Amino acid sequence: MKRSLIALSLLIAASSAIAADPKGAPQLSNMPKLGIVEGKYGGSYTLMLPAAPGSFNYYGITDNNAYTVIGNVFEGLVEYNLETYKMEPNLAQSWTVSDDGKVYTFKLRRNVKWHDGQDFNADDVVFTFNNMILNPEARGNSAAGFPKGTTFEKVDDFTVRMSMPSPSGAIVQQLRTFIMPKHKLLKFSIEGGAKPADINTPWGTNTNLADIVGTGPFKFTSYTPDQKIVLGKNSNYWKSDAFGNKLPYIDRLEYLIIKDSNAQIAQIKSGGIDALNITGALFPELKAAEVAGGGFKVIRAAALFGSPPHLSFNFDAKDPDLARLFANDKFRQAVQPAVNRKRIIDDIFNGLAELPGTPTAPVSSWYFDTRSYLGNYDLRAANAALDALGLKDTNGDGIRNFAGGKEIEFSLIAPNDNAFFPGHLIAPVIQSDLKAIGMKANLQILTTSATFSKANAGDFEAAIYGFGNQPDPQLRKAIWQPGGDLYYWHSSLRPKAGQAISKANMKGWEKRIFDIFEEASRITDQGRRGALYDEWQLLNAKYLPVIMIAKPANIAAVSNKIGNFVYNLGPIPAYVTNHIIFNK
Repeated sequence: MKRSLIALSLLIAASSAIAADPKGAPQLSNMPKLGIVEGKYGGSYTLMLPAAPGSFNYYGITDNNAYTVIGNVFEGLVEYNLETYKMEPNLAQSWTVSDDGKVYTFKLRRNVKWHDGQDFNADDVVFTFNNMILNPEARGNSAAGFPKGTTFEKVDDFTVRMSMPSPSGAIVQQLRTFIMPKHKLLKFSIEGGAKPADINTPWGTNTNLADIVGTGPFKFTSYTPDQKIVLGKNSNYWKSDAFGNKLPYIDRLEYLIIKDSNAQIAQIKSGGIDALNITGALFPELKAAEVAGGGFKVIRAAALFGSPPHLSFNFDAKDPDLARLFANDKFRQAVQPAVNRKRIIDDIFNGLAELPGTPTAPVSSWYFDTRSYLGNYDLRAANAALDALGLKDTNGDGIRNFAGGKEIEFSLIAPNDNAFFPGHLIAPVIQSDLKAIGMKANLQILTTSATFSKANAGDFEAAIYGFGNQPDPQLRKAIWQPGGDLYYWHSSLRPKAGQAISKANMKGWEKRIFDIFEEASRITDQGRRGALYDEWQLLNAKYLPVIMIAKPANIAAVSNKIGNFVYNLGPIPAYVTNHIIFNK
């Protein structure tokens, strides 16, 4: 299952654009637009997690708190240049592509060590792809991102060949996923004689941390359950910065587990943590504290990676009346004009949000502006549309009834600890909007992880949620393609283990979206791919698999003692590493 990547952490590391100095040592290219300066060594950088990770096994869990930490320990074959957002070499120092676009040959970087001193080589790469990334039983697999039948083979100790049955337009971006140590995980793998699902079992939070080894800039040092995770500097890390300095600069990376949002704010104010993603709801309070000499600054940035929070209805709700209603396209189209987005933007985000478009963020080159499909806030139109569906208030109590007299009443779940959208504040507005058109929504405010767990398990009726984004829609195929692992509002379309997705029970527009993602995954003509993704965004806007609510700005509070804090494209879950320094 491809992880949701809800964007619960900070983009603070500019670890990209690998170049070589005249002596052949791998260095990071200079990225002047990001304002990175030559750093000074030392210090401990402290962040927070809203909940404890469920595991330290990247491919054995879908947990953004775990990913936030793990992203500093492991690395992929390639990575983004955070200035240009082009793909750059990482553990793979170069690659070539066959004329037909089906075969990629990767030359791996030499002299890279795992944290325990073992050599990194082609065996690790092939092992990771065959036993985890392409293993459908691994909970965090990325099999959906690769054409079925893709194979990885070792050519020599530092050469790996990937062969695909058809070209794939976004395949290089799929290769950012992390490489794992074969010598530590072999016994849990298919290759080692274990069952496919056994790869989910190692590296739980009670594991000896010395067994969890990566190639990244930090390594696990200690974990105090439900309190604190400490990562120590990898002194043998293979990268240097553009100035020739060995990375990373800081000695320690700490995560405090702080579940209460008020406690999180208290910690950034007191200097207990060094950076915090916040929402527009908190902007006035923290900006005032900054102006008053609070020791931190509040910054804003446009984001490539944050899709708007949305309102979803469960097409497969356990109540058959609700399931039929929610799956009716005309019902969701009727609800759309009842969502008071202006009130949410003004009152909850303090104006630091905009009208939403589609799941693709506005700064992405794939974005197609569909905001005209939102229409205006219009309760009269919403009520008329519901009347036309035969949903009337038959007993005069203000709540519409089904044909048999049962009231239209359902639960609405939302998160209370999300750093990018305050679901617990949005939910009462949505509840009020729904009441104004004759429906009763009973709020259930949960943690982000609990909201996701219930939603993804199909154990909900309506939800307020949001997914992170990526530069290419293909990387979100698991979310937006019907039948995908995270297509949670119509989860009955998901295939059982070992089976292919069936289009038999898809709506017509779902079948077309399914075909769009299939076709776009097989072609490399970027113009054609763009046209397909435009069509997908238009279908989303018209048929509303989910109803987009608002597009919040990305806002962070960061300590004045921190330098090289890169927030150019907003927060994404990855790589809190390398360039962070303490201003002297």
